[in-house]
Amino acid sequence: MPIPQLADTLTLPCGAVLPNRLCKSAMTEGVADEHLRPTSRHELLYRQWSEGGAGLLITGNVQIDRRVLERPGNVAIDPARPDAETMQRLKAWAKAGTVAGNHLWMQISHAGRQSPMYVTMEPLAPSAVQLKLLANYAKPRALTEPEILDFIQRYANVAATAREAGFTGVQIHGAHGYLLSSFLSGVTNLRTDAWGGSLENRARMLLETIKATRKAVGADFPISVKLNSADFQKGGFSNEECLTVVDWLNAAGIDLLEVSGGSYEQPRLLGYEGKAKDVAGYRAPDQAEAQPQLPKQLDSTRKREAYFLEYAAAIRKVATMPMLVTGGFRTRAGMDEALASGDCDLIGLGRPLCGEPDLPKRLLSGAISELPRYEKRMQLGPGIFAPTTKVHMLRLINVFGQQGWYYLQVMRLADGLKPNFKLGVFGAFVGYLFDEYKKAWRMHSARRAAAKSA
Repeated sequence: MPIPQLADTLTLPCGAVLPNRLCKSAMTEGVADEHLRPTSRHELLYRQWSEGGAGLLITGNVQIDRRVLERPGNVAIDPARPDAETMQRLKAWAKAGTVAGNHLWMQISHAGRQSPMYVTMEPLAPSAVQLKLLANYAKPRALTEPEILDFIQRYANVAATAREAGFTGVQIHGAHGYLLSSFLSGVTNLRTDAWGGSLENRARMLLETIKATRKAVGADFPISVKLNSADFQKGGFSNEECLTVVDWLNAAGIDLLEVSGGSYEQPRLLGYEGKAKDVAGYRAPDQAEAQPQLPKQLDSTRKREAYFLEYAAAIRKVATMPMLVTGGFRTRAGMDEALASGDCDLIGLGRPLCGEPDLPKRLLSGAISELPRYEKRMQLGPGIFAPTTKVHMLRLINVFGQQGWYYLQVMRLADGLKPNFKLGVFGAFVGYLFDEYKKAWRMHSARRAAAKSA
């Protein structure tokens, strides 16, 4: 078999063809209006990314439940059949995001217990296990079985809407501690019914969601799943359990598996390890003690760069569907090596595209061989203020300040502005929080107005 190249096409099991091996992975946009509908900002943002050269774009998480969001500014398709105005906005978004002939897939999600208090005081989860992070998350209510069955159908209905609107595929978000991911984890799923306990039961909601979604969109429409390689949390979804679920996904008939990891408590996807806790709130004296043992790092470019590629190598031995790995790729050499190894079939890019949307086109043309490493120059300060500080709160401000920096750059792109590379970590942290609360206030005001007029 020839060694795959970044510019090569990739034919998916459903028959769809991706024009190259680069993917803009999902990144939350936060540019919906107060009614949680797409806006012209989505169009401008995704037109830039489409023209930027990646063969596949995956949207930020589109929510199936307008009550429980990852953040204000999410798009939500709830009820299942959107009104004519919302459908027109979705079609405009899909058209703008495919102008260069690339694929645009809608990522479908439910935030679960990871919905902040300024969005909802009643998050929903498999069990009433509270997320304790910055005192910003309320205790969730455990879903009833009728609600679980309703949510499964909502995923399918939103996927059907995505196809009708012109999106060329969907991704079911089963990672990062959101609802489907929290069903998989023994830390957050304490149920004793058919939806908890054994791994088979904990995976039931994910597998039933895929089944319902396939029925809704047909055999020729791409369905992807984003799955944690591990939660990196004591008692959570382990790498061994991941391999078993991947085997079940083989039989489920998905077209692409994206390998990721972590949750809000263990944001490994951001290059950070949080406080490892078990169900009772145990804090391990040694952080490593509570972490699964990582596979041995190989001394190669691809292993040094990509956070989850060592897990992908093990998953590759089980998975029969194409695989996407996102997180940390910064050099053309690392990407080429990852494809040549067979550990993945697509290279996912995220944070670099917040600053320069055309990086994929420049990589493919050979104009550049390395992506910018914005994260390397962002920190509160030296010493105790550095990202490696032992002061937990300062570490969190570093992490979420960096995250806020990327959020704000995405919003600038959506407004037709150039990135602000002079923005600092603390300024980004404060600016992001201010923007979040402003959007939350507008969203709640719109809800109150709608309730009064109903």
